[in-house]
Amino acid sequence: MDNTLELKYLKSLAKQYPTIAAASTEIINLSSILNLPKGTEHFLTDIHGEYEQFNHVLKNGSGSVRRKIDEEFGNTLSNKDKKSLATLIYYPREKLEIVLKEEDNIEDWYKITLYRLVQITKHVSSKYTRSKVRKALPRDFAYIIEELITEKAEVQDKEAYYNEIVHTIIRIGRAPEFIIALCELVQRLVIDHLHIVGDVYDRGPGPHIILDTLRHYHSVDVQWGNHDVVWMGAASGQLACIATVIRMSARYGNLDTLEEGYGINLIPLATFAMEQYKDVNCDAFFIKYNTNYNTKDLSLDMKMHKAITIIQMKLEGQIIMRRPEFEMENRLLLDKIDYENHTINIEGKIYPIKDTDFPTVDPKDPYRLTKEEEEVMERLRQAFTRCDKLQKDIRFLFSKGSMYKVYNSNLLFHGCVPMDEEGNFLKVNLFGREYEGKALYDALDNYARKGYYGTRESGEKLKGQDIIWYIWAGPKSPVFGKDKMTTFERYFVEDKETHVEKKNAYYRLYDREDIINKILEEFGLSADKSHIVNGHVPVELKNGESPIKCGGKLLVIDGGFSKAYQGKTGIAGYTLVSNSYGMRLVSHEPFESADAAIRNESDIFSDSIIVETAIRRQRVADTDIGDELRESIHQLEELLEAYREGIIVEKDV
Repeated sequence: MDNTLELKYLKSLAKQYPTIAAASTEIINLSSILNLPKGTEHFLTDIHGEYEQFNHVLKNGSGSVRRKIDEEFGNTLSNKDKKSLATLIYYPREKLEIVLKEEDNIEDWYKITLYRLVQITKHVSSKYTRSKVRKALPRDFAYIIEELITEKAEVQDKEAYYNEIVHTIIRIGRAPEFIIALCELVQRLVIDHLHIVGDVYDRGPGPHIILDTLRHYHSVDVQWGNHDVVWMGAASGQLACIATVIRMSARYGNLDTLEEGYGINLIPLATFAMEQYKDVNCDAFFIKYNTNYNTKDLSLDMKMHKAITIIQMKLEGQIIMRRPEFEMENRLLLDKIDYENHTINIEGKIYPIKDTDFPTVDPKDPYRLTKEEEEVMERLRQAFTRCDKLQKDIRFLFSKGSMYKVYNSNLLFHGCVPMDEEGNFLKVNLFGREYEGKALYDALDNYARKGYYGTRESGEKLKGQDIIWYIWAGPKSPVFGKDKMTTFERYFVEDKETHVEKKNAYYRLYDREDIINKILEEFGLSADKSHIVNGHVPVELKNGESPIKCGGKLLVIDGGFSKAYQGKTGIAGYTLVSNSYGMRLVSHEPFESADAAIRNESDIFSDSIIVETAIRRQRVADTDIGDELRESIHQLEELLEAYREGIIVEKDV
């Protein structure tokens, strides 16, 4: 660093640490933190709107809470009592309601429960500095909790001291609130940092609920999945993305997510569909609904489903023609329909087509929106861009999210690193420049942000919005990872050979160590001690597929959170836990419901696989935060030297 700049920086640092004593204390503090155990990281991916299962796995830390209970209480508690304590920690408010109705001697229950919660809180807080624990404490009970979990050497009769605190909490009627505070504190301290490796949105009914939780989570990052990206495009006002989001919501019987979750008015689309598709065959547009779906809406929803699908295909065609560099001409299919013979030409081959009843498609100009379709899409664009809740959620995804993340020697991404069959990074042309590997991720990330935050006047916003759509469906998109999206064929062509979406070569090469090492090195990681954590592709456990690839260097943690995938995978999702002892992959059985978990004290049955055990217990010094702390210590030592040499004068002595 230039001497002048360094002196300017040290003077700025001196405002925060104005004396030798202050700088010295902080050096000692940071040095001691380096020797604490590494915090626990929790990895989740492909949640797909399944908010109840997501919340449960988040609350139990993929089994981390139960493991802490076992460590603390061992054989001194029965399995039944451990289950009760775990359920209380996951759902304190709901469980307390039941206990208050059913428990005969509530005061005794309060005493026993409070002692157990204090013990487990002590246990989970022991790996953190007192300062970090203090910041996590709920404001209303911060002082009391600190008193209860801090060892007091100066108090002779400790038992009487602690007993009196607990007795007073019960006597003044604050036990329920205090129990809730302790339970939520345990949940918070068990997991230090959360990674969401893509796909919060689509299929399940509650992505908006999941994002409410994530926005208030204490420490989180997100790697965008293809389903997140299409919602980000919709929030930016990109019309093809808006149409796609509505089509997906209609297809899975989740229009309530848009109407009730986000307050988006779909009446213009419903009115349009009732008028334009009144007597139109919509059989191909059945709804894959769940048990909560109201079937009285079925006929209208199928009409809306067909109407928005046709609009989506027109809008996508417009982008493909506007952006020849996307190399997606094979997705232009509306102009390949032979209406007389009810066939379609797909890449030179003729297939029968199930449906040609398209009242808004002009065969001479099939990608042009009708005046009515334009009006509907403009109303929908305004609804999406003016929706405060949606905009808040999407800004969160931009602020906490990215195309990939390098964190503690792990590379996190959703999808793949686009490659050819020889293992070379695929080159992608974006507006006249070619990108590959890490540079491709960085360029797509940058354009996506322009698509959301840019101004229309600059022209960069439209480019960015088109790139967002490309990230969703492009043949060389890292988060899509297939040669084409066969949406049209799946709706209209019976022949299954047209439905095939060929995965990128990455998926055929990711068991090769030289390929994984190449990817890790491309992203600046050491090949001998790093891992890739990968979402997006369901692991078909029931067909013998393993989520552990390349001898443990690559971990695929999408096992089917979404109910739509569970028949294919045989389980209900993989998650990953990385703590100071190593990495543990956790597979989950299907989750019944939060209500069943509370009433029956039934946790998700989870099976752990030890992926890696640390040779020595990992410390904060071994993490990215450790690198930052060492840099801070170095700067403080420079400041100390400047004080001692008289270059900077102490203040507030």
